[in-house]
Amino acid sequence: MYKQLVLLFSLICTYPLFAQQVVLQDTVSTVETKDTTLYTFDHLYDIGDGIKDIGRFIRHDTTTKIPKKRSGLSILPNINYNPSIGFQVGSKIVSGMYLGDRENTSMSTYATALNYTTRGIIFGYLMHDIYTSKNKWNLKGGVIIAKMVGLDYGMGMGNIVPTDVPEEEVLNNPERTRFVNQYTVYGLNERLYKQLSPGMFIGAGVFIDLKRNIHTVGNHPQTPLGTYSDFTGYSAKNYNNNGLMFNWQYMTRDNPNSAYKGIYTDIVLRMSQAWMGSSQSSYQLQTDFRKYWQLSSSRPNHVLAFWHWGSYNLGGNLAYLDLPGTGKDTFARVGRGYTNGYFKGNSFFSTEVEYRFPILRNQFLSGVVFANLQTANDRLGTKLFQQWQPAGGTGLRLLFNKATRTNLCIDYAFGRFGQRGLFLGLNEAF
Repeated sequence: MYKQLVLLFSLICTYPLFAQQVVLQDTVSTVETKDTTLYTFDHLYDIGDGIKDIGRFIRHDTTTKIPKKRSGLSILPNINYNPSIGFQVGSKIVSGMYLGDRENTSMSTYATALNYTTRGIIFGYLMHDIYTSKNKWNLKGGVIIAKMVGLDYGMGMGNIVPTDVPEEEVLNNPERTRFVNQYTVYGLNERLYKQLSPGMFIGAGVFIDLKRNIHTVGNHPQTPLGTYSDFTGYSAKNYNNNGLMFNWQYMTRDNPNSAYKGIYTDIVLRMSQAWMGSSQSSYQLQTDFRKYWQLSSSRPNHVLAFWHWGSYNLGGNLAYLDLPGTGKDTFARVGRGYTNGYFKGNSFFSTEVEYRFPILRNQFLSGVVFANLQTANDRLGTKLFQQWQPAGGTGLRLLFNKATRTNLCIDYAFGRFGQRGLFLGLNEAF
């Protein structure tokens, strides 16, 4: 039986290598141009197809059935791992659908999950990115409730800067001593965009972020969290970060889960407002830019991708746990190779390039190679762009749902200071 299963898996993976290539429409960009470089679903192979074929093989079912229309809904155990959260178990639902004609409407995506990790994190969320017919409106955001455990290595880039103030050295943490912060978070984030022209949107939104029961595990005479809170006047135990957002977005990418071509740009002005219940007023400008180059018309998932994510302080002070840094983007994917928050500052900049290449013609298996750079400022005089820290890695992709281009991503990444680890998850990092 074991040999038969191995043979079946080999046939599953290699059969489409000999299949005739067929060019059909699949998904399209928001500039109303047809994408004619993609295979029909009949020539793509995902994990769902594999499960069905194994079931038919075990049942000795040799009948040929007309395939049903594939659903954009993925329901699965949410097993994950990365150095920041440890090993994760839970359940996750990911869905994609079109609320209008595919030729002029982007895919709307939804995700919800409830998870537990071996670091003691318990979190549930509901997120959405909705495009109405002809992309006239875009509503994106979500809610999260979580008990969080975060690894903390201080502020800045880990550089050694002479100082006569012991507290500043604790905050900068040049020895990269690891602290562990625990807290509970209740968050809501909603943005509404109006289309100005094909691919271009302007919008506004609101965010509410309540953090409670904050503390650093263990007995430490001084911690980065406590030191920063003393410097800035924040409570080291509880605080609110509520405010308004103004947004500009330009998007021509052909798919939000795994883009083959196009551009995604999102610029957000976040204004924490005391009159809305925020502990302090502050202002951050966030930038998110992604560019995708399709390298082959016959192998559409042969792609070179570029990503920049940054957050720049325009005034006031953020609370320590809200400082921008590694993994502080929406889906905690910035800076693979380091744990979340490993580098952080009042301002932060990250850039990454990824080469994505097909392995099997049916797109069931593909690979990536990536590298990134990060920089942040600190309180000891290090400026943004003055010092950089690199990371890189490689990974495999398994096509999980061909209807939405959802991939199961398995990456191994490494950086400096002994930072390295395995990163698992659904959908591309960007």
